[in-house]
Amino acid sequence: MVTITLHCPHCGSEALVRDGHASNGKQKFRCHACGRRSRENPTPNVYPEVRREEILHAYQERSSLRGLSRTFGVSRATVSSWIKKKVAQLPPLRTTLVTPDLKDPTSTILELDELWSFVLKKANDSWIWIAFCRQTRQVVAYALGDRSKKTCQRLWEAIPPAYRQGHCFTDFWATYRAVIPEEQHTAVGKETGETAHIERWNNTLRQRLARFVRMTLSFSKSEVMHEACLLLFLHRYNLDNTILLK
Repeated sequence: MVTITLHCPHCGSEALVRDGHASNGKQKFRCHACGRRSRENPTPNVYPEVRREEILHAYQERSSLRGLSRTFGVSRATVSSWIKKKVAQLPPLRTTLVTPDLKDPTSTILELDELWSFVLKKANDSWIWIAFCRQTRQVVAYALGDRSKKTCQRLWEAIPPAYRQGHCFTDFWATYRAVIPEEQHTAVGKETGETAHIERWNNTLRQRLARFVRMTLSFSKSEVMHEACLLLFLHRYNLDNTILLK
């Protein structure tokens, strides 16, 4: 009689006990040593890194999580976990920026605006504040929150020092005037065209990510996922623009 000793795939311990069955009928185990769970003969990863990147890229082209499930056969929970893991590995947003030429004042001109969105229900506002470089067409900083001075201050502090000394164009929302130094700030109307680039970028965000469209069935259920999807898009958008500038 041959005895097969099972080992925990996580810590290698033999202290495994049966822990019910999976939906596909496979035996599940729990390790007394590390407390983690496993199952017999687990299915190998059917989504290699290249395939994951392809699916995540498709997600940023207006596809919803349910749409990805129908197109690629991958579950929504799986895509959500990929997004969170990907975002956790991202470097700071400032690392995606082109270094401005401080001798050229136009290289640090910023356009600032706030974009309405919501989480779970439309009563839960989640405003997206963006600082946009006019010359490079990159997002230099962002902040999520309400439409108060506190959130505007967080946006201002998130702007890298090299860009923070540039001139800023905004709309007439009073919080900008309360946060940005007067000599660096000009409030203008849309008809002037001074905030045309950031206004256009707002349309790009809504076009590329379904959860940020005003009238949509796709929406974020948590603040964590809301910011994760935004940050993943900002990194890809900035890096794509860096390639175009070279």
